[in-house]
Amino acid sequence: MLNSQTESNYIIKTRYIRIDSNKVIMKFGAIDIGTNAARLLIGEVCQEGEHSYIKKLSYTRLPLRLGGDVFENGEITQKKEIEFIKTMKAFKLIAEIFDVTSIRACATSAMREASNGAKVAKQILKETKIKVEVISGDEEARLIFGTFFLLDFDKTTPFIVIDVGGGSTEISVFERGERIASKSFQVGTVRLLKGKASSEIWEEIKTWLHATIDESIHHNYFATGGNINKIHKLLGCAQNDPIKVEEMLQLREKLSELTLEQRVEFFQLKPDRADVIIPAADIYTYIFKELNVHQFFVPKIGLSDGMIYDMHLSHIKEHATVQ
Repeated sequence: MLNSQTESNYIIKTRYIRIDSNKVIMKFGAIDIGTNAARLLIGEVCQEGEHSYIKKLSYTRLPLRLGGDVFENGEITQKKEIEFIKTMKAFKLIAEIFDVTSIRACATSAMREASNGAKVAKQILKETKIKVEVISGDEEARLIFGTFFLLDFDKTTPFIVIDVGGGSTEISVFERGERIASKSFQVGTVRLLKGKASSEIWEEIKTWLHATIDESIHHNYFATGGNINKIHKLLGCAQNDPIKVEEMLQLREKLSELTLEQRVEFFQLKPDRADVIIPAADIYTYIFKELNVHQFFVPKIGLSDGMIYDMHLSHIKEHATVQ
């Protein structure tokens, strides 16, 4: 459980200031092709004093749900491929409107497992000129945590980050500001909905947690992912407020008593969020209960944020090389 001093040290900066109004700030487009949805973030990296921050200029989310096909049939159907291509064309147009310096598209769990993933990516490249990178769990974690370290919190205290997606869950352990262990587990919200998670996965998670994490020392806990962001909002938490695990459980029970249509109506959820939010809460709850965690923070950052920052760093490096 976090003490009051730790809580006061955890602040997410939300003000974005251009120190030099004449300085050209590059805009980048990040496409995150997840198992449940595809997202386009247009952003730029700004400076406030000696610190860098990501300023979000535009965010578009479409319920592509590739995992529905992949976890059922092992491949992306032709109908879904057409939707995928249309989504990428739309994202490209939005990026062009914002005149981005560069655009990057990364696909995760569903595309990794699709038997025709390479074929679909090739067709997207042909029709949109956008290269879809099917990245590993390690690369996904690297990108997310690259941005994580821009957040203003005490990084000298050991901390653990749990990221729950549609197809997989990543858990990473940090000490002295460095990632010392991480593991990707084949359990996610869409995979659970489709009944495609292994019955042994929970024991696998439990074994890894207790073998990897030194539970005798204090850790701070962070949760990332679209569902936990929504849970944070539904609970009425202020930006820097932690979520109490017990409160998340109570919300989960309220949601489970409602039909999908009622969740959409009463909680103003999108249909593709209303069905996955409960399995997401179940995954987070299982992990936190195993570690005897009572509360955790929600920084509200994700893969697309990490992609923006990574493109920014690459641009700086290339510019320095040319100079």
